[in-house]
Amino acid sequence: MPERVLRCAPVRPSESVLRPRPALLTLAYLAFISLGLPDAVLGVAWPSLRSTFGLSQAGMGAILSTAAVAYFTSGLLAGRLMRALRLGLLLALSTGLVALGLAGYATVPVFALFLVAACCIGFGSGAIDSALNNYAAQSFGPRHMNWLHAAYSVGAALGPVLMTALLTRGAGWRSGYAVIGAVLGALALTFLVMRRQWDAPVRDTGDAHAEAPTGSAFEALRRARVWLQIATFFFYTGVEVTAGQWSYTVLTESRGLHTAEAGTWVSLYWGSLLAGRVLSGFIVEHLGSVRMLRGSTALAVVGAVLFAIPSVPPVLGLVLLGFALAPIFPGLMSETPRRVGTDVSAHAVGFQVSAATAGVAVLPSLAGVIAERWGLAYVAPHIVACAVMLAVLHGVLSASADRAVTR
Repeated sequence: MPERVLRCAPVRPSESVLRPRPALLTLAYLAFISLGLPDAVLGVAWPSLRSTFGLSQAGMGAILSTAAVAYFTSGLLAGRLMRALRLGLLLALSTGLVALGLAGYATVPVFALFLVAACCIGFGSGAIDSALNNYAAQSFGPRHMNWLHAAYSVGAALGPVLMTALLTRGAGWRSGYAVIGAVLGALALTFLVMRRQWDAPVRDTGDAHAEAPTGSAFEALRRARVWLQIATFFFYTGVEVTAGQWSYTVLTESRGLHTAEAGTWVSLYWGSLLAGRVLSGFIVEHLGSVRMLRGSTALAVVGAVLFAIPSVPPVLGLVLLGFALAPIFPGLMSETPRRVGTDVSAHAVGFQVSAATAGVAVLPSLAGVIAERWGLAYVAPHIVACAVMLAVLHGVLSASADRAVTR
């Protein structure tokens, strides 16, 4: 069946897209930081958390899967939530829910309640992720999309630094989650007070808004490139999160590095995501999103291979991998309206967020099973295999989009 998106006009950044109001952009950056803060902490906290609750290595999968189911559900409901609630109120409520979940992480006495808290974090984060990415894809240009995801990386880089500092000082993993929860609570109040900023025009002198979804979710799922993007997001987040969450355990328990050194390399991994997104924001409009995505997926395979070789200093593989992954998520999101059509882009973004969440749940959890059955040494080759799949899928997706442009 020929895809309806072939008849959709390409979505190009306009003057109104490239110059959003400062207050709105500030809120967007704060929201992306709030998404990143708790996401990368589990990998550093995991050995201590595992000891507290008496879990096996595969137990990380229970946490990731529980949060991912809630995140996945939230992504599927994204289109309806954006219609039912104003964006500002949705962000405030969702951020507050994440803060509540983090408070649960810091206080609950049993692992079952820890999983309940993971549900709160997953559902709130999924709503924030879907709503913000759809809004940014239609209202901001690719430059700001990369920088907004760089803001996510700021949060992702600061989280492990905070947790490592507290662990090395004997404060415990619960203290780290308590501090992050307090920060998210303050952000939730900020979004509540300034919720009407999202309903005003994107620019001070214009009237541009992100287009509301007009097509149905079923219509989105009839388009082949929606499914290709779903699969690509699944493997992208699988690579990013498996490397981020398991590298600390691999380095300390398999390769013998000390806590501070391993925590530093993990922080540098997330920091390289930040640096890559800042840099790509400067060059994406000159190089083009498609070219950047092709090069990044290929370079990610190289970085994963280097990390899989024990004799190579871990900083080389992790930093290269993080740098290569940096522009992929924002680039794919920025291209979504052009590739699938603005009429279904909100639904497509929600499905992509859900697929990304499934990747977070399935592929790092599979790494835990691999570590439990065959040993931690096999986690890095698992990352390589996922990176290869990411590169192949994006190649197919890119070729499909290129054929559509030439018709």
